[in-house]
Parts: sequence; structure tokens; C-alpha cells
Amino acid sequence: MTNDDASITATSPHTSAHARVSQRVGAIQPSATLAVDATAKALKAAGRPVIGFGAGEPDFPTPQHIVDAAVEAAQDPRNHRYSATGGLPELREALAESFSGSTGLAIEPSQVLVTNGGKQAVFQTFATLLDPGDEVLLPAPYWTTYPEAIRQTGAVEVPVLAGVDQNYVPTVDQLEAARTERTRALVLCSPSNPTGVVLSPEQVTEIGRWALEHGIWVVTDEIYQSLTYDGMPFTSVLQAVPELAETTVLLGGVAKSFAMTGWRVGWMVGPTDIIKAATNLQSHLTSHVNNIAQRAALAALTGPTEPVEQMREAFDRRRRLIVERLSAVPGFTVPTPTGAFYVFPDVSGVLGREIRGRKVTTSAELATVILEEAEVAAVPGEAFGAPGHLRFSYALADEDIAEGIDRVAALLAG
Repeated sequence: MTNDDASITATSPHTSAHARVSQRVGAIQPSATLAVDATAKALKAAGRPVIGFGAGEPDFPTPQHIVDAAVEAAQDPRNHRYSATGGLPELREALAESFSGSTGLAIEPSQVLVTNGGKQAVFQTFATLLDPGDEVLLPAPYWTTYPEAIRQTGAVEVPVLAGVDQNYVPTVDQLEAARTERTRALVLCSPSNPTGVVLSPEQVTEIGRWALEHGIWVVTDEIYQSLTYDGMPFTSVLQAVPELAETTVLLGGVAKSFAMTGWRVGWMVGPTDIIKAATNLQSHLTSHVNNIAQRAALAALTGPTEPVEQMREAFDRRRRLIVERLSAVPGFTVPTPTGAFYVFPDVSGVLGREIRGRKVTTSAELATVILEEAEVAAVPGEAFGAPGHLRFSYALADEDIAEGIDRVAALLAG
């Protein structure tokens, strides 16, 4: 190759002078929860007796009446064709009716968009609401996908950390201290992933009224709304502060309450203009959700509630079991969660110690040691914007919970 050739090659847009992956996509961090789950499954496949507390996925099969509805739908030629981007009319109507009941407002089907799982609802909501330079108040600990979705719009997340001493709930004073003229939205997740905290009606009202006062959009993830315990009620922000109806987007899906993680049906509910814009985006992105899965989701929403209650009762039993076992682990501070299926102990009392000859200074290092030495997989708090913690999902069998936490206790007691 001559010098002239070298010069041409160096300036070509098809060479390494230009990154092969865009900066925005290249900056996305892998999902820590999925990565931990994948590692645990790979180790189990290799013959190691790993117990995985990483994935937020019910271990129950989807209730039979839902599966039956899907089988019937698959045999109906209507479902073999394209359908409306926004969702099947029957499903949107069922969702509108459900949210009218939970909020006390008159929600119309035109305010509902059915998405390919809850994650698509999250991404599309932020894409519809945010512009580059906007700021989003993000109470921490937070679900790992929120900051990644916010950054993809060119906006910036502003973490507001509330520790175990606050039961992981930020105060209005903390939110106000983080607010600037660029603040566009606030994210709420109750019941919470990763902490299992459920905001009280009073807390929802106080935070909602603060957002209303300052003209801040509320993006509220309510996917765990059916999973609460100890008599703790679920309170929608629109039920508490109905005046927020024009500046709130509700997110949810069938994955958690109905054991339908693989069916990929979620939704966003909000003002008509926002839903119309998000539907337009989805028309170019994915079009409509699989018709068979939508029919299954309709059966979930309109069918018998006994299977959901049975799963909730099992989660409640497992919640009490895992809290009891984790509370006996030296150095762990374990708040009792009242929702979802996660527990989020503060493990700072363990950090700085030497475990099996290895100095552990961060919760990420602790998670690695627990996996390698005790063959137990948990997600480090760094993934949720809360170093010094571990997240354990208790959506697994009772005997696995007992065995797994006993292994952790034995490791840390040694």
C-alpha cells in the first residue's frame, strides 16, 4: 500500500477512525440483574449447585386459564394478521376499566398503549417526554433500566439517595434540593424494585403534591401493584393527587403478578396527546404486540383472581422466611419489605473484612465472593445506585431460599 493509499484509508468513514458502535448505544451498561441471572444459570448448567437470587421472575407457571386463552387465540385466524399498533381494542378497554378503578378517574382506551413488555413502556415514555439536557429526578435505590433509558434521550438522571435509615424513601426536602430549572420528570416505583418498599398513602400524596406544585411530570412504575403484604395498601399517585392526570404516565405489565415474564406484554397509560405520540413512535419501532400474547393478557386481567392471590400468599411466606434468615447474617441490616418480591439488606457491616483470604471493600466484591465461595448469586447495590447493599429476589422455592441464605450466613460467620 502506498502512502497515498494509507491517507485515503485513514480518512475513510468505514475504518476505525469512526467508532463501529454509536457513542449513545455504546455507553449503555448491561443489565446487572440479567447478567447475574445468566451467570448463575451458566454455572448451574456446568454442574455447580448455584442458587440464584438475581432475577425478578416468578418461579410459578402462568395460570392455566391464561395459557388456555392463548391456545384458543392461536387457532383464530384473526390473530394471524396485523392489528392496531396501540393494542387490541378489547385489551385497551380492559386496561382503561382497571385503571379507572385504581385511580378513581375516568380513563379512556385512547389513554392506553400496549407495549412489548414493561421495558418498552419505560423507554417510550422517556423518549416521548424528554429532550436533551432535561433532568429526571431518580430516587435511589432504583431499577437498573431507568438511567439507561433516560440517557438514551440525551437527558440526565439526577439520583436522590435514601438509605436504610429512611427505609429507602426520599423526602420532599431531598427532592426539592435536587430540583433545578431543568427538572422535567420524577420517577416513582412503588412497590419498589429493588427494595420492596411500598409508599404509604401519605407519602404518595406529599410527593405528588410537590410534583404538581412545580409542574414536574410523574412517571410511576406500578408493575408490582398487586404484590403487597402486611396490610400495606397500594396507592396510585393519581388516586392520591388526581390533579396530576395531565402530567403523569403510569407504567405496568402482566409479567410479575401473573407469572408472565416471557409473554412480553406491558403498557403505558397517560394523557391522550402523550399516548398518541408514543403510539406513533411504536408504529415505527415494533408495531403492535404479538396478538396471542395480548389475548393472554386480556384473560389475565379479566379472569379469575384466585391464582394471583395464591402466588401472592406464597411470596408473602417466602418474604417472611428470607427476612428471618438474612437478619441472622452477621453484618446485615435487613428492613422488612412490604411489596414486590425483593429484599435489600444493607451489608456495610461486612465490608472491610477478609473473607476466605479475600479483602472485601465493596458490595460488588462481596457479591463476587458469595457467588464463588458459597455458590449463591445476588445482585450488588452498585447496580441500583446504592453501594453497600445486596438485592435478593425471593421469587424462588422455599427450600432454595433457606439453603441459599444459610450458605451466605455460614460463609460470613467463618
